[in-house]
Amino acid sequence: MLEQIQAQLHEEIETYFEERLPHYLMMLKSWVDVNTFTLNVDGVNQLGAMTADAFVELGFSAEFIESEQPKYGKHLVLTRKGNGGHTIGMVSHLDTVFPALDEMMNDFRWREEGDRIYGPGTIDIKGGTIIIYMMLEALSRFAPEVYDAVTWVVLLDASEETEGEHFGRICNERLDGAQACLVFEAGYVNGNDEFKLVTQRKGMMTYRVAVEGKASHAGSDHAAGANAIVQMAEVIKRIAGFTDYERDLTFNVGTVSGGTVTNRVPHHATAWVEMRAFDMDAYHHGVRQMLALQEMETLSSNDGYQCMVLVDIHRQTKPWPKNAGTEQLYAVWRDSAESLGYQVTWQARGGLSDGNFTWENVPTIDALGPDGANVHCSERSADGSKDQEYAIRSSFVPKALLNTVAVLNLVNGNQS
Repeated sequence: MLEQIQAQLHEEIETYFEERLPHYLMMLKSWVDVNTFTLNVDGVNQLGAMTADAFVELGFSAEFIESEQPKYGKHLVLTRKGNGGHTIGMVSHLDTVFPALDEMMNDFRWREEGDRIYGPGTIDIKGGTIIIYMMLEALSRFAPEVYDAVTWVVLLDASEETEGEHFGRICNERLDGAQACLVFEAGYVNGNDEFKLVTQRKGMMTYRVAVEGKASHAGSDHAAGANAIVQMAEVIKRIAGFTDYERDLTFNVGTVSGGTVTNRVPHHATAWVEMRAFDMDAYHHGVRQMLALQEMETLSSNDGYQCMVLVDIHRQTKPWPKNAGTEQLYAVWRDSAESLGYQVTWQARGGLSDGNFTWENVPTIDALGPDGANVHCSERSADGSKDQEYAIRSSFVPKALLNTVAVLNLVNGNQS
C-alpha cells in the first residue's frame, strides 16, 4: 500500500514538472541571455539578482557576499530557515567561461534544435540552478511538511571557473553540520534511464616555472649567454615525462613565454603548468617531482654561469577521493532511482567542482544537473566536428524527479 502511495506521488510530481517545463525553460533562457563571463562583474551580479528574485517566490532570503578579489562578482547565498533539525545545501555557480565577444563572434546564444538547447551555461551550470528550483518548488507543493522542516541553503559561486577557495570556505561555514551538500554540475545519461553521478574528482595544482639565464649578444658574443628558453625546453620535456596514466596523474604545460628580441640570448623564460590527480599519494608525488626541477643544472654559458630553475606553487585544490559520506548519499540516489525505474552509476571526473572543497566537511555528491554536451565550447562547424555547449531538454524532468525523490528519502531516512 505504501509503495502504491509513493508511486502515485512520484507520478504526480513528474506530471507537474512536465506541465511546468515551458515555464522553467523560459526562466533558464532569461539567465542564458545574460553574459556571465567570470570577469564580467556586472553580468555575474545581474544574474545573481535575477536568481535571488526567482527564489523569493519559494520563501528564500538572499545574501550577496563580496569576493575576496574585486575583479570577480558577488557570491550569492539563498536561505530558507526550517523548523526541524535538517540542513541541506545545494551548490551551483553564476559564471561561465565565455567572454561576450566570444559569444557574438560564434553566434553562441539560446537556440533550440530538436531535443537540444544550445547556449552559454545551459549545462555549465545555469541549467543546474533550474533543476534546484524545480526540485524545491515540487517539495513545497507536494511535501510541504518536509519543505518546512528543512533549512535549505542554495549557494552560488561567482568565480567557480577560475577560483573556488573563498567560496569553498563560505560553503563549509554555512553548511557546518549539514546532512548533505548537493552539487548541480551537468549529469550525463546513458540511454534514457541510466544516470551518472559524480562521487570523485581529481585535485589540481598549478605551478609557475621560471628559468633565469644570462643575456648576451646573439651574434658577437653568443657563447657568453645561457639561453633561458633552451633550458626551459628541457624543463618542459622533463615535465611532460611526469605524466603517468596508470596513476591518473597528468601534467599540462599550458603557456610558455620568454625572451625579448632575436638578437639577444634570452635571459628569462616562464611556463605555467597544471597537474591533476585522483589519488592523494599520486598528487603529492607529482608535487615532489615538480619541486625537484629546481635542482636541474643542464645548461650554462662558456664562463660557467648556470641557468636557474624556480618552481612556485600558484594554486592547489586537493582531490575528492572515495569517502564514506559520498557513498552514503550515492546509496540514497541509487535506491531512489530504482524506485522510479531508473539506474545510477558512479563516475570519477577529472574536472574540478565546488565539491572538491566541501566533501571533507559535509557529505557531498555531484552531477545532479541536466544532461548535455560540449561544456566550455562556443564554436561550431558545418561538418559537425565542432559543436557548441547544449543541454538536453528531455533530461530536465527525469533528473529533477530523481533529485526530488532522493531528497525526500534522505530527509525521511528511507534507504533500502
